[in-house]
Amino acid sequence: MTHYTSASTTRLRRVTTTAAALLLACAASVPAARAVTGPDTDPAPAAHGRTDEGNDWLFVTVTRGDARAGDTRGTLLRCDPPQGHPHAAQACDQLRAVSGDLTAIPRRDALCSMIYAPVTARAEGRWQGRTVTYTQTFANACVMRARTGEIFALDE
Repeated sequence: MTHYTSASTTRLRRVTTTAAALLLACAASVPAARAVTGPDTDPAPAAHGRTDEGNDWLFVTVTRGDARAGDTRGTLLRCDPPQGHPHAAQACDQLRAVSGDLTAIPRRDALCSMIYAPVTARAEGRWQGRTVTYTQTFANACVMRARTGEIFALDE
């Protein structure tokens, strides 16, 4: 028998609201012609007077604990101008430095505890005309921060 608690209902409501916000943000920021053809199929977007610069965005989420029962927080990070994130300017600077490749962010030295409290970081969006999809589970929030910098720093 399945029991639904107010915590699980709240979590479900939060995830549904976040997904709806992402869907609306994506639909509003992508012109209809580009949604069909995509930027990768156009050989010279600059020749047509348009570039993807200024359309850089990522929907970032952090899930603490088990994905089925964890606490998920997320936000839409936009970088022209930096907004939607507690550390938007720093996160956008880090993404620009690695051309949107989250796996290329240099690791920072950090003294992290060895307590296992799993944290899953996810990012989906567009950066410089390319689709970005990133998912990584870290041992704890300190390790995540040392490896991803400000991009997934949503609690502070």
